[in-house]
Amino acid sequence: MSANDLVSVVLPVYGQAGFIAAVVEEYGAALENLRRPYELLLVVNGRPVDDSLEVCRGLERSQASVRTLATERGGWGWAVRQGLAAARGGLLCYTNSARTTAEDLVLHLMCAVAFPGRVIKANRKIRDNAFRRLGSLAYNIQCRALFDLPWWDINGTPKVFPRSFGPLVALSRDDDLIDLEFSIVCRREHYPMLEIPAFSTRRHGGASTTGVASAVRLYAGAFRMRREIGRPR
Repeated sequence: MSANDLVSVVLPVYGQAGFIAAVVEEYGAALENLRRPYELLLVVNGRPVDDSLEVCRGLERSQASVRTLATERGGWGWAVRQGLAAARGGLLCYTNSARTTAEDLVLHLMCAVAFPGRVIKANRKIRDNAFRRLGSLAYNIQCRALFDLPWWDINGTPKVFPRSFGPLVALSRDDDLIDLEFSIVCRREHYPMLEIPAFSTRRHGGASTTGVASAVRLYAGAFRMRREIGRPR
């Protein structure tokens, strides 16, 4: 197989020492069904709050498919960008390892292999509680209206795309708004997108960092992006 057959999966890691090894084991077993070479890029970001880096380094030493990156700078977008920059594959993916099941990850990757030249993205159909459902609905309506986006669940992961979609490799946001930037770029570049329904609400571990303050930052950030870049054409 050529280098283009390599599948790169970027997994930002923060405060996940207690369960990242189990996640990597689950993902590795499931990814064997792809029948393609793959790499898991563990991007440990932010100031240490536990032994995540040491655990990830150990996984890198014991498993040839695992690579570990470390940066003291935090942020979901920053970690995603660092992982994509280091990825070697022809098919690129990033996802939230705390809440993405192995089955959902492989399903999205299989769809990307079966339908090349498309962006594959999760569309989560269920949220943990009413607050998250309402907050997500409001944010998605806002983003669709501001940027003329035809998709739902802007923040849904996994997100999978071919390396040939260069503007998606060169995203610029360092914060949670990188997922909105991702959708804006897809709209601007006219990349075809296939949304895959995701129904699982299971978390591998840890608590969600999404709260009222982070939600307000997303809403305000979307308005700022609209003023800065306008609507895609």
